[in-house]
Amino acid sequence: MKAVEIENMGPGGIFRLASRPVPVPGPDEVLIRVEASGVCRPDALQRLGMHPPPRGASDIPGLEVAGTVASVGALVAEWKAGDPVCALLPGGGYAEYAVAPKQQVLLIPHGWTAVEAATLPENAFTLWENLFRRARLAQGEILLVHGGTSGLGSLAIMLAQAFGAKAIATAGSDAKCEACLRIGAIGAVNYRTADFVPYVLEKTQGRGADVILDIVGRDYVQRSLDAITIEGRLVHLATQGPDKFATINMSTLLRKHGTIIASRLRHRSPEEKGVITRGLLENVWPKLPAKAPIAPLVDSVHPLAEVARVHEYFDSGAHIGKIVLVP
Repeated sequence: MKAVEIENMGPGGIFRLASRPVPVPGPDEVLIRVEASGVCRPDALQRLGMHPPPRGASDIPGLEVAGTVASVGALVAEWKAGDPVCALLPGGGYAEYAVAPKQQVLLIPHGWTAVEAATLPENAFTLWENLFRRARLAQGEILLVHGGTSGLGSLAIMLAQAFGAKAIATAGSDAKCEACLRIGAIGAVNYRTADFVPYVLEKTQGRGADVILDIVGRDYVQRSLDAITIEGRLVHLATQGPDKFATINMSTLLRKHGTIIASRLRHRSPEEKGVITRGLLENVWPKLPAKAPIAPLVDSVHPLAEVARVHEYFDSGAHIGKIVLVP
């Protein structure tokens, strides 16, 4: 099969197309014939040597795919060959075939294509676990999303609407702010030209956001704490740039009875991810066939052979929504 390898992993790491054997599913695994693969931040970090795959996982990048079941392991009764599925992977998605633990496989939502479904797994798992299970985002609350036009940010805006919350977003241009408003944000601020803290306080009549989704880190941590309300929750999922440190004023956290939540997903066990899968199936998947307010936001679709150029585009941050690769 065709697959993407990383050559010279690290700052000079590059992708190349190679030939690999088709993987064989283990007893509890599903082999998927890949029709589309989502591009996400961990893929770029893996190329840089900053986000290695878990022990025993494929070294091929790619954490989310959609396609059809090709075969199943001996202990898999939930799936059969030909089922249209999407899945969260520990690695291996940039290929014509990929293996997924059975706990991390979901049916492609009715009315969604494989390309559209490939935009879901990584972000849906991440957001359900962190915004809803851990931060307990509730109906009527305000969510502040940093990076509202990223794949993660755009889905967060739509999920907030679907569960009766309201979203405010930050983005890096006026055009991206307009895109956030089109997908349902009640407000959006260009972080390059304005400070998001007074903007959020003004939009919430001085109250602040109930939950903040942070994928930036650094000085955004303290500024986000300045923008949360009493009993507010700051969900920290990633730090951009080489500086991984953040300095915060603990008195802000104490005064607001605030909570900082941090987590990572890739290295969790299939059993842990299976809990998230059940939550998605019960709460999110029934909302997807309507494609409103949760709709696929595909920036562009590219052949797998163009992966190096695609990642240059991804690194530029110019995309709105998800970039998808097709074998």
